[in-house]
Amino acid sequence: MITKNIFKIHILFYIIGFICFLTGNFKNFIIFSSIIIIHELGHIIGALIFKWKIDKIILLPFGGITIFKENIDKSLKEEFIIAILGPLFQITFYLLYKNNQIFNYYNIAILLFNLLPIYPLDGSKIFNILFNLFFPYKLSHILSIVLSFVFIILLIIYKIDLSLILIFIIVELFKEILKHKYYFNKFLLERYLNKFNFKKHKVIKNLKSMKKQTMHIFKINNKFYTEKEIIKELFDK
Repeated sequence: MITKNIFKIHILFYIIGFICFLTGNFKNFIIFSSIIIIHELGHIIGALIFKWKIDKIILLPFGGITIFKENIDKSLKEEFIIAILGPLFQITFYLLYKNNQIFNYYNIAILLFNLLPIYPLDGSKIFNILFNLFFPYKLSHILSIVLSFVFIILLIIYKIDLSLILIFIIVELFKEILKHKYYFNKFLLERYLNKFNFKKHKVIKNLKSMKKQTMHIFKINNKFYTEKEIIKELFDK
């Protein structure tokens, strides 16, 4: 679902566009930007198919960000499809415009970079979905952050010149770290307020072991409690 006033253009987009205009690279800037729009269109169409609410679509000079206004515990299958549709749209346009060398050069560069497991790139979202298949939600988020730092360090070690992009990514990654506790509390609150009917059930001992798409029974001191009982006690405190 798309609401009004969700499209935002970052100030850097205007600055880089103006610099490209002055230096005679405006055509390349337009091609680069069109690929970003094509990529985000894939995410938007995926969101419309699954009726996800889109909060913001932010256009940057080196990428785009589509932010959703949904529960954290959404279907992992839906998350994966929405995440992968961006790269798939790029691949489709690559196959359609094989003879356009400039378009394909930028298309492949954006595609490969975006698949790196670095937050907030799609590669990180895909890895986070895979982590959530095997690990608790809280641990999966931590692993995604750690993996992001590992690949940032590798880019720096191999002296890949992405200075402006890396600065932006590092800032966004630190924002994500600061929101870690908020995300987990939101995850718990959503589980308490909403009635989920997950097929998978698991017995656990503490809140940190809670997984997405799983209904939990808590075993504490040889007694069994429901999710809502334990989470209610937490929020009552």
